[in-house]
Amino acid sequence: MLGIAIIPLMGAVGAAIDYSQASAARTAFQNALDATALMLSKTAATDSASTIQANATNYFNAQFNNRPGVSNVVVTANYSSSSGSQIVLSGSARLATNFLAVLNIDHINISASTTSTWGNTRLRVALVLDNTGSMASSNKMTALQTASQNLLTSLKAAATSPDDVYVSIIPFNKDVNVDPGSVSASWLRWDLWEAVNGSCSKSSYTDQSTCLSHSKVWTPDAHSTWNGCVTDRDQNFDTTNDAAVAGSTLYPTEQYSSCPVSLMGLSNDWTALSNKITAMQPVGNTNQAIGLQMGWQSLTAAPFTVPAQDPNYKYSQVIILLSDGLNTEDRWYSTASSIDARQQKTCDNLKAASITVYTVQVNTDKEATSTLLQNCATDSSKFFLLTSSAQIVTTFGQIGTALTNLRLAM
Repeated sequence: MLGIAIIPLMGAVGAAIDYSQASAARTAFQNALDATALMLSKTAATDSASTIQANATNYFNAQFNNRPGVSNVVVTANYSSSSGSQIVLSGSARLATNFLAVLNIDHINISASTTSTWGNTRLRVALVLDNTGSMASSNKMTALQTASQNLLTSLKAAATSPDDVYVSIIPFNKDVNVDPGSVSASWLRWDLWEAVNGSCSKSSYTDQSTCLSHSKVWTPDAHSTWNGCVTDRDQNFDTTNDAAVAGSTLYPTEQYSSCPVSLMGLSNDWTALSNKITAMQPVGNTNQAIGLQMGWQSLTAAPFTVPAQDPNYKYSQVIILLSDGLNTEDRWYSTASSIDARQQKTCDNLKAASITVYTVQVNTDKEATSTLLQNCATDSSKFFLLTSSAQIVTTFGQIGTALTNLRLAM
């Protein structure tokens, strides 16, 4: 009886050993496959299919080398860039048995698969950049242009497909320039402009109010003479991103003599974005508030054409606001405290809307630290106080790295 029973008993013990070895081999196989997927993800977006496959085989073999009894190892890699980047690895192998062979089972099949995804976050970034006259000093404008060009390069490199990253550029001083070519746009209002740009039937009266009060005829100038500048919307639309469609939501035109270079809405035309940065010139007074509001508008609502969002992706909306001075003039005020109060409302609204805001104060003139810019940043890590123009380049480099890491997060 013992002789009869010992054969199946030994088979059972042997099977346990073989299956234990197979379990350990499967775990090692899976771990090697996972590590290979992570390695491939670093360069898969720019590698050819044949390179990805070759790298997958080499990486896997380096991880899974010298497993006794394992043969017929096959690893297959497939890369996809739909809905973010994705590497799918599958593998199979055979493990020779030691004891199960007596039961005519000479091997155990091993198989595993893994998927690594990244880049499922798409970026919409508004660069709200101080173009005021004080930016001409201490090499600040040149440094800002260099820093912005470097940032564009980083963001372009982070885009696997064209729709992954869009950037808008909002140069501001007291006003923002929406381009004279938009003269016929329905989102503009002309009453304020027409009141001071025209001629009276009595030439000594130079504005509409005085002209009409003396029973004379006021003839507004042709709108084609407008230089493209707009000033703050009516309160409280100067602090929101409501679409510019009618009434108080419209942007009042203004013939500001120091009109900055025209803005550029969200675009992935990297050459055009670069050219816009190159065209910036320092001129005029400071109104951060209109730049910030228009930057928000460029990410979300009319009059801007905002690319549709793909439901297969997450979207991160970001504003980078850089200024070298305190607010000096807007549509209503010429005191910093009054303009700051308007801007703070916009900052609060941005936080409520979950827009990420970076603020940069370039303080080469040893002014007071801007409490407004500190409070406007999403958190303390996103406020930067700079004391030299050279720091603009390094700071934008830091922000670019943070945005790239967000975009390519696993």
